[in-house]
Amino acid sequence: MSQISRGHWVICRLCYLALLAPLAAELTACGGSGNPLAAAPYDAAGQISYSTEDGSRQVDPNKPLEISVKGDGNRITDVTATDAAGHFVRGELGPDRTRWRSTAPFAAGAHYTVRVSTENAHGAQGRQTIGFDTRPARDTLGVKLGPDSGDYGVGQPITAELSQPVKDPAARAVVESGLHVSSVPAVTGAWHWVDDHTLHYRPRDYWPTDTRINVTSTLLGARIQGELYGGEAKPVTLHTRDQVIAVTDAAAHQLTLSRNGKVQRTIPVTTGKPGFSTRNGIKVVLEKEPFVRMKSSTIGIAAGSSDSYDLPVYWATRVTWSGEFVHAAPWSVGSQGSDNVSHGCTGMSTENAHWFFEQVRPGDVVQVVNSQGATMEPFGNGFGDWNLAWDQWTKGSALGARGVHRPGGQNPSAPRPTSPARLIPRM
Repeated sequence: MSQISRGHWVICRLCYLALLAPLAAELTACGGSGNPLAAAPYDAAGQISYSTEDGSRQVDPNKPLEISVKGDGNRITDVTATDAAGHFVRGELGPDRTRWRSTAPFAAGAHYTVRVSTENAHGAQGRQTIGFDTRPARDTLGVKLGPDSGDYGVGQPITAELSQPVKDPAARAVVESGLHVSSVPAVTGAWHWVDDHTLHYRPRDYWPTDTRINVTSTLLGARIQGELYGGEAKPVTLHTRDQVIAVTDAAAHQLTLSRNGKVQRTIPVTTGKPGFSTRNGIKVVLEKEPFVRMKSSTIGIAAGSSDSYDLPVYWATRVTWSGEFVHAAPWSVGSQGSDNVSHGCTGMSTENAHWFFEQVRPGDVVQVVNSQGATMEPFGNGFGDWNLAWDQWTKGSALGARGVHRPGGQNPSAPRPTSPARLIPRM
């Protein structure tokens, strides 16, 4: 390098350092202790007060939590209240930012962490983190979700049985909002209040084949009404298998079983004779029993009557709690396919009954058409849920239109079958 070039380089470097010095000084000032935002937050415990009783660390879940800051020029800049799962409790700051008040209810019997951030008149940042426990519930609402986890047919409704009655519409809305049904694939469905203790959930149409259904409750600790809070509920997971639908034409005296839309077998049968006509409508398989003893006395037929019976019955598939089955009836083979001679059940040969028994599972659909009997009741004697049209079904939701869960939408919220006194079956 020439001497001229070397001198020119020295001058330029000195100019660069001269320009850089003020900038470095400015950056040092910005990051120094003179900026209150750069300092670690101080302990604001002495400035903050809480609306808990006697300053205790226990919160009444029926009352909002209020937090205030003392001292001239002190303000609250942020409050977060979270439960053990990390869920936030909503709240709002007052106009002058000296008070914060929770606007969403706390769960009963839960632990919360509250972090309060403050700012004093000089801009210095303060902070306090404190733990609170809410008072345990004095009265809880238990929920039994059903049916038990397992494989089911495409007609299986979901059930929720409550440990005590819920009658108030607002309380029902809270309960329903805390019961969640999700499925893959997703389908349109809704809850329906059967009575004060029971809810059923079903899709608009039968569940698709190979659907995974998860049923959960988020009611634990949630206030239902007054001093009543939600209790624990064990989640259940269902998996639907093939679409199996059996249709019995009582006038044609035959049952046709289809699997995924394809007819598997058409079977000659006999159904209820006059005075004992089989119920029309859609039913769902409740359970299967290889052997049942059927006695006419259990349905009010006097001993010695021409209609009395006491028979061993094999391969019995139950579709109502009051005693309607699809079963083997070897004594009526001569009438099967041509006449209705039973006391309400659907009878067939022993071989056909065994085959039918092996083809179906709980939740599969059994429908009766062209019978002289009444229509299957929607509730109380099994699962007649599908006999209600969809618009009738959705009217049973406490949430109205918000109660319909649609694919891609939010569940507006997030159950064992009702079993009346079980009677010995009719044949």
